[in-house]
Amino acid sequence: MRKSYYLTILLLFVSVIMFAEPKVSIWEGTKVKAKNVTIEIFLPENATHATPAVIVCPGGSYCWHDYDVEGVTVAKWLRDNGIAAFVLKYRVQGVFDFLWRTRYIYKGHQHPQMIQDCQRALQYIRSKADEYNIDKHKVGAMGFSAGGHLVMSLGTYYNTDFLKPLGINHAESLRPDFVAPIYPVVTLSEKVVHKRSRRALLGEYGKRKKVMRDSLSVERHVQDDCPPVFLVNCKDDPIVKYQNSMLLDSALTRKNIPHIYLQYNTGGHGFGASDTHGTEECRQWKNEFLNWLKQRVMHNS
Repeated sequence: MRKSYYLTILLLFVSVIMFAEPKVSIWEGTKVKAKNVTIEIFLPENATHATPAVIVCPGGSYCWHDYDVEGVTVAKWLRDNGIAAFVLKYRVQGVFDFLWRTRYIYKGHQHPQMIQDCQRALQYIRSKADEYNIDKHKVGAMGFSAGGHLVMSLGTYYNTDFLKPLGINHAESLRPDFVAPIYPVVTLSEKVVHKRSRRALLGEYGKRKKVMRDSLSVERHVQDDCPPVFLVNCKDDPIVKYQNSMLLDSALTRKNIPHIYLQYNTGGHGFGASDTHGTEECRQWKNEFLNWLKQRVMHNS
């Protein structure tokens, strides 16, 4: 009986390893000490041509990651629809630092580390386009909640090379080809700010600095050639006030940026790509995104 028990455990362990998706530590080989920053790779099977790709950034108030519902579940859905997905585990404040406010004493994780991780993921994936069988000109980013702020930052601040001070020399563009912020944190300045995300991103001291707040409020810095945006949120969101997305929609409209804004009445927050979280109404966003991507990206060279 004991041998049978241990054999069963061994087989389960081996199966987990065999069927786990590959992960890459994207800062390996550089001077950046961030070995826990990874991308988990989900590639479509039997793809006959180079596919679009999406960097997936889970939310979690820049404090932690909702890695399952807003990461792995999203990536599997994209992969099953012929889109390569890379779940980014970027640096965050951390639960301990959040609870004990230790960053009054030491800096910890804060801006610009998060956008550096996201730019590095984009640069790294494009450099491996042939290996992953993806179209390097059709690489976008999708983020949820604070991850939505991160991907919108990727689409807003691409003219600033946050990798250069780290000694990363590269030839890849840092402009994503599209971004999809889903129930995103947007502003760090207005009254509808999500304070926990602001504190986690800017630090205990930086959160009080008006210049820092304004400089990372993405609705204030939309570029004239901002990539196309797919924006979603719900009016009954109890975590991030729905007006965040309205501010972004207005900014994109003023700049004539191609975008779609879907505002649902119900669904709340944190539903990701789940088939059970949220409501039937808000879960429509997945089909809407796939249709938008086909029209906006897949058919454009």
